Amino acid sequence: MQSTSITAQIYERVRADILTGVLEPGQKLKIDELRQAYGSGSSPIREALSLLTSDKLVERVDQRGFRVALVSAEAFDELLTTRCWLEERAIGEAIKRGGKDWEERVVLAEYHLSRTARSTSRNAFIANQEWERSHKAFHMALLSACGSSILMNFCDQLYDQNIRYRHVAGKVAYPKRNIEKEHRTIMQAALDRDVTSAVAVLLDHYRTTGSYLTKALPSRSTTEA
Repeated sequence: MQSTSITAQIYERVRADILTGVLEPGQKLKIDELRQAYGSGSSPIREALSLLTSDKLVERVDQRGFRVALVSAEAFDELLTTRCWLEERAIGEAIKRGGKDWEERVVLAEYHLSRTARSTSRNAFIANQEWERSHKAFHMALLSACGSSILMNFCDQLYDQNIRYRHVAGKVAYPKRNIEKEHRTIMQAALDRDVTSAVAVLLDHYRTTGSYLTKALPSRSTTEA
């Protein structure tokens, strides 16, 4: 039980460091170095890395070692396309199935998001992790009444992979846009039970962000060189 708990803790810490770019794409994950960095034994580290391969955040290298999964514009385009496919269905089902409790979750999540600063600095863009948590909570709340835990798990995993790309792309990916208005528009379309409009504004929201991310990402040929 204790070993499982340690593995879970290491998994969460390494995962967070990959998503936020502390551990960079393509970086070799050496067990001895990770043991020192995370204060753990070899077994929990290896188990955590194996779990992270299932999340597509870590890759095995020649079956002997591990590295942080590479990123590329092509891989991101595939991620964005798949995310749009799944969330189009998820939000449509949520709007059809969701009751008053779902509406309240969405409204409360959007309120918290709107009250949280995107950057921790006014002079330069520095990602606010509290905003990241509130942002995910809002998007997951929108889908939460879809009626499928499997679909929700896929959407959750793809959301996290998208966070990683946003951190990798850095400041170049953030134009001046009224992101709060975009979120309010998505929320209102969902609350109005307008599936067509909700799908359209949600996917446009993702694709707008995606167009900036793609410009800031290397091509697959570059990352594999």
